[in-house]
Amino acid sequence: MRDAYIIGGYASVTGRLTEDFDLLGAIAAKAAIEDSGVKPSDIEGAYVGNAFNGNAVGQAMFAKLGMCGANLPVTNVEGYCSSGGLAIHHAVQDVRYGKCDITIGVGAENLTLHRQTGQAFTPNVSNIEGMHGMPMPGKYASRAVVYMNETDCTKEDLADVVVRVRRNASKNPRAWMRKPVTREEVLESRMIADPITLYMCCGITDGAGAVVVASEDVVKRLGISKPVKVSGSVSISGPVDIGPVDSTGDDITELAVDMLYKEAGIGPKDVDLCEIHDAFAICELLYYEALGFCKKGEGFVYAREGKNDHGGECVFSPRGGLLANGHPVGGTGALQIAESYLQLKGRCGDYQVENAKVAMTHVTGGGIYGAEHAVCTMHILSV
Repeated sequence: MRDAYIIGGYASVTGRLTEDFDLLGAIAAKAAIEDSGVKPSDIEGAYVGNAFNGNAVGQAMFAKLGMCGANLPVTNVEGYCSSGGLAIHHAVQDVRYGKCDITIGVGAENLTLHRQTGQAFTPNVSNIEGMHGMPMPGKYASRAVVYMNETDCTKEDLADVVVRVRRNASKNPRAWMRKPVTREEVLESRMIADPITLYMCCGITDGAGAVVVASEDVVKRLGISKPVKVSGSVSISGPVDIGPVDSTGDDITELAVDMLYKEAGIGPKDVDLCEIHDAFAICELLYYEALGFCKKGEGFVYAREGKNDHGGECVFSPRGGLLANGHPVGGTGALQIAESYLQLKGRCGDYQVENAKVAMTHVTGGGIYGAEHAVCTMHILSV
């Protein structure tokens, strides 16, 4: 298996955008290709992640760039929230296994122009949660309640997660919610599902990310200094109907990160920054544990001690995460990877992680009632 490198990347602003998904994706792809230094005609394969915007979305994007045709196979990838990360995973695999020397992975979504109501899941009608339509905030609120009952975690700890990511986002010109908030403002925001308040939930936004992936031979030919290596790229599917679910665990993430660390030959102590699927405040605390940064039940302690931010052990969500950037669903995973690439290249300005050498991304996709997330896609990038 060959080494694969990211040689170009682009991350869009996030928010309620007027550009449709095909234009968002085309802009991201064009910018990533220009950043890489290769010509559009050098791209040998494209993978496009999108969750809700219809069929043949990738062809619509690349048609805007005049790149569709016999010389560019475009594959559309759908893995709900994990779609963009999954697209880049396949772009990486094509290079690793010698199918292509240069590929591109894109993730894009616009849900402002394409409203989706009640269509996120097709519940299993034999499951009580599916039958009664438990929404995602309710599901994560129940996880928070169990976690708070089993540990000394408080509502204030959940609020502090939001305070931290909003502080990071205030320095990120591409972030949706750049205004810092206080603990009191988070706690006093509208209750959604106790103990989860409005500010503890990510909003649904629009956005796109893209990266160009290349072989080592291409990197040498282009004379790229400080190339960003894809040291690990893993995607797995969640188990179904395996019995009682551990509300404070995350089996699919634990399985994926174990595979990822082995593939990359590193451990959590080596990671400088991490973009995680922090759709709700409780997610951060649970993922610190699932990813191996602390023991089970100690995620809130890890946060209290400041190990999760600048000056600590690993900077989580330096761009502001989903809680401040929102969640452009099919675009999220690609945005995480593009942002991590920019961090490792030292191009993130005021929100740059100092001396960043290893970055990890984590995005889960979908959910199966009574079981796990449907997909988990993770990457480790290094310089």
